[in-house]
Amino acid sequence: MHHETVLTSYGLSLIPLAQEHAHALYDFVDATMWAGMAAPLPATAPELRALLEAKISDPASLAFAVTDQRTGAILGTTALNAFDAGQQRAEVGGTFFGRQFWGTHVNPASKYALLAFAFEVLRVQRVAFRCDARNLRSAAAIERLGATFEGVLRSHRTAPDGTRADSAVFSILQPEWLCVQRGLQDRLAPFAQECDAPGNRAGALAGSRPGTPTYGRRTFAAL
Repeated sequence: MHHETVLTSYGLSLIPLAQEHAHALYDFVDATMWAGMAAPLPATAPELRALLEAKISDPASLAFAVTDQRTGAILGTTALNAFDAGQQRAEVGGTFFGRQFWGTHVNPASKYALLAFAFEVLRVQRVAFRCDARNLRSAAAIERLGATFEGVLRSHRTAPDGTRADSAVFSILQPEWLCVQRGLQDRLAPFAQECDAPGNRAGALAGSRPGTPTYGRRTFAAL
């Protein structure tokens, strides 16, 4: 959906995804890094722009561009998908980063921001993750976040090449969040910024819980 939520975490700012981000994000796209994505590989920046607009227009999705908080440079994109306020659940997806940021703190820090927002502001009870079961790199990254592997959905979707693909499913439940949160804080401690200090928490959260999935302009600092 179109939204105005900004999340900050360990030197990153997650800002509302916009069509204008397509050019910078397209610089990161190649066939290998796109492998396992549900959407076809975009051959041009305008094709990626169309994919971004579909994501932005999805009423159950909050999509973000991940940026460097200091320079504003775009590092990648990620999203909370399939948000269902009534069922108190959401799914993390639509993530890709430039290769130069693989293996850095960018992925766990951005996921930390999404998880903190989902559990502490949206008050969901479950956050799910899915990846192509063949994508061992993505599966390992999800497990490193602290998510629990639930199983494989066989022949779950049609891959862009027309074949049938299995999906590996992971989740974090609300009672598990505190433990996962502490693990991520320990992992990200070397990248802590002044805005990540616990003293900023009350102000960031005050009045932020929405009753319906509509948002005003605000910044949420993941702590």
